[in-house]
Amino acid sequence: MSTGWQSVIERNATSELTARRLVAQLRACEAAALAFCRLLERWGRGDAVPATPGARQAALRHAADRVETALAGLERPLSQYLIELEPERAEGKSWYAGPGAGELVEWRPVLDRAGVRACPNRVAAVYLELAVLVRALEGLTTAASLDAAPDRSSLWAGLFDLWDTLLGSTVDDLRALAA
Repeated sequence: MSTGWQSVIERNATSELTARRLVAQLRACEAAALAFCRLLERWGRGDAVPATPGARQAALRHAADRVETALAGLERPLSQYLIELEPERAEGKSWYAGPGAGELVEWRPVLDRAGVRACPNRVAAVYLELAVLVRALEGLTTAASLDAAPDRSSLWAGLFDLWDTLLGSTVDDLRALAA
């Protein structure tokens, strides 16, 4: 059995196959989200890598496309998991919090300094939602290590919130950034 957030998913799964598929796709989403956020954070610190504005533009498009692809692959396994997980009572609440103050960044000056043409509002929205995804998975890992994982109802609520946000406006913003 896995450790961390993966163990929470697996323990609450009805089907081992559904859990395996969801864990694999969440790993892909987590890796792509971290790459996207770290790219922007490097630019925010003044690290101009790649070296040219055109290459930075391409890097942002590639990172956005990678996240969009990972999220597209998440829809089916997450939807199936939610159907199988659906708790008897619907009183659960999401186990993770919204964006923190440190994640609220004005991206326009960062993008301008990097020579990247992208809608700063879309960049900010995607960055915030991906940061929330990463933090939610880290929170599940911490809860698992403390033997305080959310109950089925709360796990369902949190995963549904992620599904609703990530597979809606975030995908639309990513497609626009990747174009």
